[in-house]
Amino acid sequence: MTELQTQEQGLLTLRPVAWYRGLLPEKFGLPRQSGLVPDLTGRVEMAEGFREREALRGLEGFSHLWLIWGFSQNHTWSPTVRPPRLGGNTRLGVFATRAPFRPNPLGLSLVELDKIIWEGPHGPELWVKGADLMDGTPIYDIKPYVPYADARPDARSGFAQGADSTLEVRCSPDLLAKLPEDQRGPLLGILSQDPRPHYQKDPDRIYGMAFGAWNVKFRIAEENVTVISIEKIQ
Repeated sequence: MTELQTQEQGLLTLRPVAWYRGLLPEKFGLPRQSGLVPDLTGRVEMAEGFREREALRGLEGFSHLWLIWGFSQNHTWSPTVRPPRLGGNTRLGVFATRAPFRPNPLGLSLVELDKIIWEGPHGPELWVKGADLMDGTPIYDIKPYVPYADARPDARSGFAQGADSTLEVRCSPDLLAKLPEDQRGPLLGILSQDPRPHYQKDPDRIYGMAFGAWNVKFRIAEENVTVISIEKIQ
C-alpha cells in the first residue's frame, strides 16, 4: 500500500514518509504491542522526498518516538472484534481495542530511538527498538515521545490491565548459535510472548515462523516453547 485515502469534508491523501525494515516479514510472530520485545531492532528508512537531514534536526535529543503507520495487509473493518487478551471469545467495540480491523487502517506504536545514521545509501535512517511492525510497513508520521504530556501512570487500562505472562523458551545452544548474536535475544523474546493465535492450543502442532533470513520451527506445550529447528530460508 503506497497511499491511504479517506474522504470527509474533502479528500485527505497520506503519503508514506518512511518504511519500516525489520526481521519479521509476516504477521505471524509479530509482538502484539510495541515494547513487549524491547531488543527487537529495526530501521525506519525515510522515503524519497523526505530524506532531508533538516526534517530530523533535534530528534537525536529524544529517547522514544511515536510511529503512525498503516496496516498494509488489512483492508476491511468490523464494528466489533475479539481481542486476543480475552481469549478470542469476547466481542468488544473496535474503538475499545487496538485490533487492526479499523475503518482507517492506521496504527500507533511507541519505539525506542537507538541511533540515527545520517549518511549512507538510505540515510538518514532511524534505528529503533521494540517495534511491533512487519518489514515493509508504511509509516505516515514520526513524532517524539514527550513524558510530561504522554505519560499517564494512573490511567485506567480497561480489560488490558497488564502484560500477558510469558512462556519459557527452550532452544539448544547449537540451534541458537546459527543466528547472528544480535538476533538471538529478539527471537527468544518473540517466542516467549506466545505467537500462536489464541484459538490454537494443540501441543503437538509444529509452527513455522519467518525471522530475518531464517525459518524457525517450534512447538508449544503448557507453558513451554521448544525450538525444533532453525534453517536458512532458501
